[in-house]
Formats: sequence, structure tokens, C-alpha cells
Amino acid sequence: MKLSVFGLGYVGCVSAACFAREGHEVVGVDVNETKVGIINGGQSPIVEAGIGELIAEMVGAGRLRATTDTAAAVRDTEVSLVCVGTPSNHNGSLDLTYVRRVCKEIGAALEMKQGGHVIVIRSTMLPGTIESVVVPALEVYSGRKVGGGGDLGVCINPEFLREGTSLKDFYSPPFTLIGADDEDVAASVRRLYKNVDAPVVVTSVKSAEMVKYACNTFHALKVSFANEIGNVCKALGIDSHEVMDVFCRDAKLNLSPYYLKPGFAFGGSCLPKDLRALQHKARELDVEVPLLQSILTSNEMQVRRAVEMVLRAGSRRVGVLGMSFKAGTDDLRESPIVSLIETLIGKGMQLAIYDRDVSLARLFGANKDYIEREIPHISQLMRESVGDVLENSDVVIIGNRAEEFREIESRLRPGQTVIDLVRLFGGRVSDDSYQGICW
Repeated sequence: MKLSVFGLGYVGCVSAACFAREGHEVVGVDVNETKVGIINGGQSPIVEAGIGELIAEMVGAGRLRATTDTAAAVRDTEVSLVCVGTPSNHNGSLDLTYVRRVCKEIGAALEMKQGGHVIVIRSTMLPGTIESVVVPALEVYSGRKVGGGGDLGVCINPEFLREGTSLKDFYSPPFTLIGADDEDVAASVRRLYKNVDAPVVVTSVKSAEMVKYACNTFHALKVSFANEIGNVCKALGIDSHEVMDVFCRDAKLNLSPYYLKPGFAFGGSCLPKDLRALQHKARELDVEVPLLQSILTSNEMQVRRAVEMVLRAGSRRVGVLGMSFKAGTDDLRESPIVSLIETLIGKGMQLAIYDRDVSLARLFGANKDYIEREIPHISQLMRESVGDVLENSDVVIIGNRAEEFREIESRLRPGQTVIDLVRLFGGRVSDDSYQGICW
């Protein structure tokens, strides 16, 4: 394919050189004449292991060149990759000056070009930027419409390149992500990566924009988490590297998809208690752990969000299906559902509650004393069946993933609202006769 790569910084240089190595004819575009001259001289404008040799080889082979002429680059290629910077403004917002300028220039060049063209955004941008910035600029300056069966396509293809290992990362990423709302556009970009050893994941544009931020934020979170654990270990005279080496051996829970599903708050007998204990020990040691201290606060906010969802539903008759923090247990210790129920009672809601395991526990289980001592007012709201709850509520909260709660889909009344806190129904609402709110 014939590609133009806009922005010959770190990402642009690596992308241009690697795509040229894959056999594509690549034109690098930059406003900086010095960078353009360096590349055309077979050298690299960035410091990165192996990139200088690769650029020299590709320029020598005639598959890579650079220019400051946007119009010529667009005219002579079929796909344009935008790799310009998106630095921070003083208030933390993104400076999209370079993105806007490049899109205007590409759009103006497309006005004079016949035939189709695909614009691939590699720059890191917040969700909605393609829709609110890129597409309008391209459409205004090209006089064409994006998508809808037209000949102008736009997608986002986030990069996952680390400085120092970028060439290796390009050819062996965890996945290749294409955010496209047009299957033909996704297919054309997929062709660029046919020799790259990684699965290709195609999502919506906005999801792909957000994935990049989720990845980078999680990487930052991991560094801060390890550092705070390390600081506590040092104060206790413990080898922090030994601790984290063992921690990382758990690929079942610690380093895995487990727990990384958006949803309701955590609870139970371990997580809240152990977090508080570690925070208390850190205070005794005069070690600041702001990240660890924020976890319970964030967890409590999820309960408040659920309360707000119930209040927005506009009815005082509320049913709760599932009271323990996890299906298949009668453990109510620090259950976030109990916190939610108590808050709703305080808001004047009329509640009907059902949990098969907790109902049994009230009579026979280990939680009997806890229920009668700590939450007798809640136990009086317990019903004998799912049907009893549905009959006495206009808003139904799904509190845990007990399989028996799936049966409610066929039993809901028109106008009944379902608030699915645990995504039991996979984020979908199959019955058009009621409003469903899924987390």
C-alpha cells in the first residue's frame, strides 16, 4: 500500500520505518525541514535502538522518503497515518493544535484529489475527539462526508510502543487495535498488519480511544501501587522485591483479567478489613500511602452512584434481589448491598428484599446473630421469593449474580425498572416492555 505518515516524532518515525520494512511505500510528512532532511539522508531524527539502521535501509531501498508537502503526500498515497503530538495544556487538557492543523491540511489536499482515502489516527486522544475534532475538520476542508458508504474513511489505530523497545513492540504487541465504525475502513487498516504477530481487535472508535487511556492509566497505577507497597515494606524492614516477586507469580487473580470488570463496589470479610489494617500500619510508620487510602473512598462512591440511579428511577417502591456481597454465600459482612439498602431506607424508600442464602442463614446459618443484632430492621424487609419482590416493587436492583435472578426477564411488568449492578444480563435488555439500567 502507499502510506503517508504525518508527524515524524517518535511514533511517526518508528511507524514509517516499520511499515516501509513491511513492503509499503511510505512518505513521511513534517513541517520541520530539518527532520525531513535527516530522514531523506538515511538517518534517524530520534534516538532509538535499531531505528537508524532501519531508516537507512528503507531509504536506500526506495520505500521511505520524507517531505514537507502535504498536498503531494496525500495525492500520492491511499492511507494517511496521523502521528502528531497531543501535549498537555496547563490545566491538564489536551492541546489538539497539531491534530487540527494536520486534519485541515489533509482535508484541503483531499479536495483536490480524486478517489478514496483513509485517515488513520495514531495520536493519543480522549474519547469523542475523532467525532468532535477530526471528522468535522476533514469534512469542512475536503468538502466530502466521512463514512456512509462514501470514499472518505476515518479510524483510530492507537500505538503501544515503549521507548527503547519500540521496534520489538511494533512487531510483537499484545494486540493490534483498530477503532472503526466502518467495516471497509477496518479491513483496509487490517491489511497493514498482516505480518505482525498479534491478534487484531476491532472496536468502535470511542472504545478504541478509551482503551489507550485505560492501558496507560493502569500502567501508572501499577507503578504507584508497587511503590506504596515498597515504601511500607522498607519501613518494616521487609524485602519489597521479594514480596512483589511472589505477588507477581499469581496469574490467577493478581495479574489476570480477574476483578477487572466494571461494576458495583467490593465487600466481604477480607478486602475492606485488610485495606484498613494496612492503612493503619502505614500511619503508625509515618508512611504516606495516598493511593491505598483512596481505594475505600472510591468504593464508597460506587454505592453512592447506585443510590443516585435508584433515585433517578422516580419510584419509592424498590426491590432488591441479592443481599450478600457474592452469590452462593450468606456472608453479609461489609456487603455493599447492605450499605445500599440502609441508605435507601434512610431516603424513605419502601424495600422488598430477597436472597435465598441469607434467608436460610437467618434461621440456621452463621450470620443469624449478625442479622438479628446488627440489621434487624433489614431482616424484617425480607421476602420469601423473587415473585414477592417483583410484585411489590417498581424498581428492581440486581445485587449479585445468583442464577435464579435471570428468570425475572420474562416476569417484569411494563414500566418496571431494572438496575443491574453486577451485569447479570450482560449489559443488554431483552424485553422492550420495561426500562433496564445496566451497569
